[in-house]
Order: sequence, then structure tokens, then C-alpha cells
Amino acid sequence: MAPTSQKQPAPVADAYLENFRRLERDIKQPAWMLPLRQGGLARFAELGFPTLQHEDWRFTNVAPIAKLPFKPVFEPAVDSMTAAALKDFPFANLPGTRLVFVNGHYAASLSKIAKLPAGVKVSNVAAVLAAEPALLEPLLAPPRRDGDNAFAALNQAFFQDGGFIHVPAGAVVAEPVQLVYIATAKPTGATIQPRNVIVAEANSQLTVIESYVTAGGAGYFTNAVTELVVGDQATVEVLKFQDEASDAFHLAAFHGKFGRASNVRVHSFALGAKISRNSIRTNLAGEGLECILNGLYLTRGEQLADHHMVVEHAQPHCASHEYFNGILDDKSRGVFHGRILVQPLAQKTDAKQTNKNLLLSDDATANTKPQLEIYADDVKCTHGATIGQLNPESIFYLRSRGLGPETARRMLIHAFAGEIIERIRHEGARAELDQLVWERLEANPHLAEK
Repeated sequence: MAPTSQKQPAPVADAYLENFRRLERDIKQPAWMLPLRQGGLARFAELGFPTLQHEDWRFTNVAPIAKLPFKPVFEPAVDSMTAAALKDFPFANLPGTRLVFVNGHYAASLSKIAKLPAGVKVSNVAAVLAAEPALLEPLLAPPRRDGDNAFAALNQAFFQDGGFIHVPAGAVVAEPVQLVYIATAKPTGATIQPRNVIVAEANSQLTVIESYVTAGGAGYFTNAVTELVVGDQATVEVLKFQDEASDAFHLAAFHGKFGRASNVRVHSFALGAKISRNSIRTNLAGEGLECILNGLYLTRGEQLADHHMVVEHAQPHCASHEYFNGILDDKSRGVFHGRILVQPLAQKTDAKQTNKNLLLSDDATANTKPQLEIYADDVKCTHGATIGQLNPESIFYLRSRGLGPETARRMLIHAFAGEIIERIRHEGARAELDQLVWERLEANPHLAEK
């Protein structure tokens, strides 16, 4: 079914236009930014908010987001956070550089810049736009490969800041670089729109942890875009952790372009927000690379967590592997749509895609759609999806070895989550996330129920 545009009511359109005029008037930016912003706003107006009539959105209703009053957070709110409060967030004790953003604005007083190898640049986008705009001009162009994403277009029009990481050829950043987004905004409709730009040149190594958390925020909307460019033979790992407020909304786009013989791992952990969606699109642009996309979503109440991805194989001898598991409780929903696109040139492709959903409640729902689109004839591509409750035979097997039913269920559920967590390469991040997920699962009263 061809997508159709939904026209916005006049008051909503006026709110976007009025805020855009304020952005034009008050935000200092290089001259080339204005046409890009105007193009984003025009594209957003053309597309409108997606509806359930759009094939890519038929399981995710964003009407609650469309109805929000649009209130971009233009002013920093650093005073709403203290350095001492940072220790309560995940990964706070990991070594390395940490950039902290409060309601989307860089907070220098809360950030920490560790010693970095020569030539490595870690800063915030607003500062780079002010001091070295030429670095960002080729990286902030409209993401044409995701041109039907209205939320990415909205971010293009209104983003103000985000993380900037540039690792030159051959440089090795041994410790992780963290981008921490803390929401404290409470007005309904407060909109936070980060734009992250990460470049790892040839033969470099980098680990990035991207966190979205809350410190008392409520009713806000995070609309993030991350651009990742990986050079030939580079090794990069990106871990995204989303634990927004229970009545907040989180939509994000991830655009990746990977070079020859590179090795890239991208992890997505979705635990928070009322509605969340990660739209992931990767272009395997170099021959002989390996890419792993890996994710876990834990939902409860009436949460909805959606992962939508397109993995484009554009060159031969590339491998991609997607593993996404969901643990769903109460009346929550999980959505997975994965598309492997193999272009004619991409012979000898090795691609596999797996989505598994574990339902802890009879009222929980999972919608899954793995998809293959292949235009080459010498490939190895597989996909699969499962939805169900714990396997009674597995429980029986553990009980036959002396374990009680509650212990058996706990072990199986933790192992189900552990399949995803164990693929994190960075040891410290893996250990901390494993502990955090364990605690979240143990706090669930349904964990050991039959």
C-alpha cells in the first residue's frame, strides 16, 4: 500500500512554523545551515506524521505524539542537574570521556573529557558548528537514504546540539566515549532533538555508549538522529541504552555507512518510554565487512517498543547478522520489522536475521516482520521469528535436575536476555548492563509465575 500524507491541523502547523522562526532568529549558525533546516521543515510538512495506513507504521500508532503541543526546548537547564546525581545513572563509573546533555543542551560542568589520542576530536555539535563548521557540513546533509522518515526531517529542521566524535585514521580510543542525554523537562510536549555525528576513519577503533535517561522529566518527546560513518578496516561498537520516563516518547533514527573490511557492532536496549521506536538503516558500502545489529527490549504496562531496520548490502563478500529479543509483560507490545536488501553487486552476501519474543502475559503482543529483498544470485540469507511463552520442555528439563519451577523460569528468562547482552564486546559495559537487566527482570512480579 502506498503511503499517504496526513495533513496537520492549522494550529499544529502554526506552532511548528512559529518555533522555526524563533530558531532562525535566535540561533547562531553558519549560512549553509539555513537551507538544510528549511529543507527538513518542508519535508516534514510534506510527509506529515505517519499513520497506521503506512506499511512501515501499521503496528505503531504515533497519534499520541502528533497530538502533543510542540515545545522545542530552546534554553539550557543545567541547574536542574548536579554532578552528584550522575552517579545514579548506568555506566557512570566507566572510565573515559563523557559528554552530558540536559534536555538536549551540552552541560560542560557535568561532562568529563579524558585524555584522548592525538587527533581525536570529541565535542558537542553546537561548538563545532561555531568553531569548525566545515567539519560538519558534509555530514549534516539530509539523510536521503531515510528520506521518508518524517521524524528525521523534523530533527533536521530543529536540532540544536548533540555529540560529535571524530577519530582519525589509525587512532585507537581504548576507553568508551559516552553521550549521556538526561531529560528533566516536565511541560507536556517539551521536545528534545539531539543530532549525533560519529566518524571513525580507516583502521581506527572506537566504542560509543549513547544513553537516554530521565531525572524527573515527564510528558516530553525525544527525537534523536545519529549518523555513523565507519572507514575501511575500522572497528566500532555503539551501544544505545534507552530508559526514558514512563510517560515520555522516544523516536530515533540511526544512519550507518560502513567501509571495506570494517567490523561494526550496534546494540539497542529499549527499557523505557511509553512509545519508542528505533529506525535503523545501514549501508554496507565496502567489500568484506561484518556488521552485527543486536537488541533487547523489555516492556510492561502499556509500553510499545518498535525496532525498524533496513540493512543494505551494496558490495560483495559482506556479512550482516541481526539478533533482536523482546520480553513483554502486561498489555505491552513489541514491534520488529527487519529488511535485508541485497543489491545486484552484492554477491557472496551472508546475512541472517532473527527476532524472538517472550510473552510473560496473555495480554502482551508482538508483531514481527522479517523480510528479504534479494537482487543477487550467489548469496546465503536466512531469517526467522518466534513469538511465545517459555518452552515447557525446557522447564521440565531443569526441574528434572532438581530446580524448582520458579528458579527454572528465572534461569530461562535471564538466558533469553543474556543471548543479546553477551554480544557486547566492551567488558565493562557488558557487565553493567547484565546486572541492570537482571535487576529489572527480578523486580517483575510475573517473572516466576506459571
